[in-house]
Parts: sequence; C-alpha cells; structure tokens
Amino acid sequence: MTKGDVSYLRATGVPPPASPAPSREGSHTPMSQMSNMENDWDDRDEIRTRELEEARARATQMEKTMRWWSDCTSNWREKWSKVRNERNKAREENRQLRTKLEAMAKECTASKRQSEELKAKNVELQKKLGVNVDVAADSVTVNDVDKKSDSSTSNKTESESNKASPVSDVRRKSHPKSEDDSDDVELAEEKINLAGLKLDEAQKTLIAERGEKSVLMKTIEKLQLELNSQKTKYDDLKQSKQEALLEITKLKESNKDELNRVTIELEDEAVNRSNMEKKLAELRRELERLQRENAEEYGKRERLETDKFSLERENKKIRIQIEDLKEQIDRKSQQTSAMANSDVKSLQTDLSASNKELNDLKVAYTRLKKTLQEKNTELEHSKRRAEQYEADVKKLRVRIEELKKDLANAEDEADAQGNSLRKQQRENDDLQEQLENLQVQLNHAQNRLQRSHPSTVKSRTPSVKSFDPNELGEDPDSDESDLDIET
Repeated sequence: MTKGDVSYLRATGVPPPASPAPSREGSHTPMSQMSNMENDWDDRDEIRTRELEEARARATQMEKTMRWWSDCTSNWREKWSKVRNERNKAREENRQLRTKLEAMAKECTASKRQSEELKAKNVELQKKLGVNVDVAADSVTVNDVDKKSDSSTSNKTESESNKASPVSDVRRKSHPKSEDDSDDVELAEEKINLAGLKLDEAQKTLIAERGEKSVLMKTIEKLQLELNSQKTKYDDLKQSKQEALLEITKLKESNKDELNRVTIELEDEAVNRSNMEKKLAELRRELERLQRENAEEYGKRERLETDKFSLERENKKIRIQIEDLKEQIDRKSQQTSAMANSDVKSLQTDLSASNKELNDLKVAYTRLKKTLQEKNTELEHSKRRAEQYEADVKKLRVRIEELKKDLANAEDEADAQGNSLRKQQRENDDLQEQLENLQVQLNHAQNRLQRSHPSTVKSRTPSVKSFDPNELGEDPDSDESDLDIET
C-alpha cells in the first residue's frame, strides 16, 4: 500500500484536496464521472486483492499436499524395505533349514547303510565258522538289542549269556570222543568268542547309531516346528502385504482425486489469469484515454496562459495610458487651473468612461484567473490520479509476475512428479524382468536337482515330503512381482 493509493488516503484520514468552486459557465458532469471512476477502481482493487489471496491460499494448499504426498511415499518406502528385509531373512532361514534337512537325511541313509553292512558282515562270519544253528539265535538277540536300545548293563550280560548258551550246545553236539579233535574245538571256540566280541561291538555301534537317530529325529521335529513358525510368519507377511496393497490403492485413489482437483484449480487460475489480462487491457485503454484528456487539458491550459499573458499586456498598456492621462490631467490642471467647468466635466466623463473600461477589464481578468485556477486544480487532480493508476498498474504487473512464477513452480513440480512416476514404472518393469529370469533359473535348477539326485529325493522322510519348497519359492516371487507392478 503506497501513499498514492486511495485506500491509504482513506485509512490515514488525510482530506483530499478541495475541488474549486464550479464556475457559472462549467457543468457538474466531470466531477461525477471522476467519483464514479474512483468507486469502480476501489471495487476492482478489492476484487484483485481477493483473487490474489485465493491464489496464494491455493498455492500454499498445493505445497502442503505435495509435502504430505512425499512424506507418505517415504514412509511407505521405509515400511516396504523393512518387510523385504524380513522376507529375505525368512528365505535365508528356510534355505538353511533345507540344507540341514538334506544333510540329516544323508546322514540317516549313511547310518542305515553302515548297519546293513555290519549285519551282512556278521552273517558272513557266522557262515564261515559253520555255526548255522546259532545264526537264528544271534539274529533274535540282535533284534532284542535293537528294540531295547536304552537298557542297562544287566541286559548286556543277559545277551552275552544267551550268546554263550548256543556255544555250549555246539560244544555238546560237536564234542568228539577222540582226543585228536580237541584242538579243532578250541580253535572253533576262539573263533566263536571273536565273533561274539565283534557282535558286541556291532551292537554297541548300533545302539550309538540309534541314539544318534533319535537325536536326528528330535532335530528334524525341531526343524519342522521352525518351518511351521516360518510358514505362519510368511502368512502374516502375506496378510500385511495385502493390507499394504489395499492402503496403497486407497492412497492412489485419493491422490487421483487430489490431482484432478489441482488440475481444476490450475485451469481456474488460467481463467483468472486471462480475466486479469483482460482487466489490464481495459486499464491500459483507460490510461490512454486519461492521457489524451490530460493532453487536451494541457493544450487548453497553454491557450489560457497565452490569453492570460495577452490580457496582462493589455492591462499594462491600459495602466500606462491611465498614468499618461493622469500626468496630462495634472499638467493641464497646473497649466489651466482656471479653465471652464465644462472642460472639467468633459474630462471627468472621459475619466469615468476609462474607469468603467478598467473595471470591466478587471472583472474579465478575475474571471479568467478563476478559470485558470480551476483548470490548474483539475490538472493536478488528473495528474495525481494518473500517477495512482500507474502505481496500481505496476503493482498489478508485479502481482501477475508473482502468479506466473507460482504457476511455473507448480508446473515444474507436476513435471518432476510425472518424471518420478515414469522412473518408478521403468524400475518396476526392470524388476519384473529380473524376477521372471530368476523364476526361470529356479525352475531349471529344480529340474536339474530332480534329474541328478532322484534317489535322495525318494529316500526322504514323509514329514519332509509333506513340505514342498517350490511352493515357498514361487509364492513370494509372484507376490513381489504383483507388488512391484502395482507400485
């Protein structure tokens, strides 16, 4: 608000310069026109200020919405990064558990093979010794030891006694009557004792393997429990992912509404801008008209000044003539003091006539002076108004430039958002291609594993067969691809 504004003058209470009294020849039309112009200008100024305030409020609201949108995107990125890290950790744990299961299955198969080999060796030793009857008893004792793997040392002594009984039977049956066969019997007994010791060692190894097997079964159960917990975690992650996708869709819809509203506001601002340009064109026309009126008034003023100078010259001439006449009268009065009254009267009549002419000239001069003062005051008023109009036009130009800058900033921000959205779309497409390539590689690896290790796959326990690792490997990738496409 400058000192030339009408609102500033009204607020400060400074009285405007009093307009001169209208002359008899003038009319009241120009003053009424000027008052109407002032009222129209005040109304237009108020409308412009309101429009500028509305535009500023819209710009601030747009800035707030853009900041809120950027904050939301950053928060969602942080959340998704956390979810992805947790998912990657769960995948790594699942892979470790799978490797452990495969190792345990391999160890179980190796222990089974070793036990079978030991049994085969025992059978071969018994066949070499020629004790066919004792093989059945030994197999029975071995089965008893397998069933009672956690028994104490008393059970071991009983098994040894059971093993010794068939040896005594063999002695009774194969006891020769002659003394020559005693050496062969002793050798056979020594071989039987060695076989018994080997059987004891084999039983101990079998008991140890059974203990290891029980430990392995417990570890497998633990791993299954861990797998179940990982499955529950994975289901929870799926649910959270679906909820996040729903929230993202809601945010997209709300942001679409906001973008539509912003575009509508930008269109309204463009319309307001065109209206402002039209108003500026009208103001320019009014200024041109006022400049023309000022030029015409300036020409009138110059004419009045020339008339004033001519009247002043005539007045000077008349004054000089009056002074000359007075001097002549004084001379004549001095020379002819005793002239006749008729001559004096004639001179007085001449003087009265000249005085009347002087009075008429003075009245005309005063009238011209008043008209000059009125025109001067009107010119001053018109100059002040023209200055006010120019200042207001400058203000409007500054405001229009500010609005242009705000519009340019808003357009730049909208372009930046569009570019960021395009970049995100490209990144999502690249990630989709990478995921497809990884899925193909996974399928190839699984096919190779099935072709290269079919025996290990068939020898797994039923608990391991119930768990399909392909399902765990395919679902998260598909969910991730869906999530990337939607984002």
